[in-house]
Amino acid sequence: MHQMNSSGGQEVEQNATGSEKMELPVMTQPGLGMTTTTVTTISQTGGDWSTGLFDVCGDTSTFLMGAFVPCCLDLSVAHQYGECMCLPLLPGSTFAMRVGIRERFKIRGSVCEDWTTVYCCYPLALCQMIREMKKRLKTQTYTVSTVLESS
Repeated sequence: MHQMNSSGGQEVEQNATGSEKMELPVMTQPGLGMTTTTVTTISQTGGDWSTGLFDVCGDTSTFLMGAFVPCCLDLSVAHQYGECMCLPLLPGSTFAMRVGIRERFKIRGSVCEDWTTVYCCYPLALCQMIREMKKRLKTQTYTVSTVLESS
């Protein structure tokens, strides 16, 4: 036999003699009226470099750092790329990061172009790489909420 308890809507099961045996919690069925949130992150890939090698006017602070202290800019590129900040101390690391950036973001080009750019225009190559990382690592996040309704 089941009866409603006056203290909070819980059911109490009683045996035939009338003494309380145990409390049963009130259960709700999950699923109906619940809200599910889905988050999708989109990053830009493909195409050419977003800025040219000589497009230094758009980011003056990066240009000045590349012109006067390119080693510091190289450390910043390594950090944004997700590598150890000691990486620029290794020979060829800037070239390797440039190839990696191009491959990661599916930018058109070749290893030969990357080598020529890094070894002939080192400060400008660093500036272009940092601008690319800043631009491409900005992600767009969309939140979609869905409510299930009972029919």
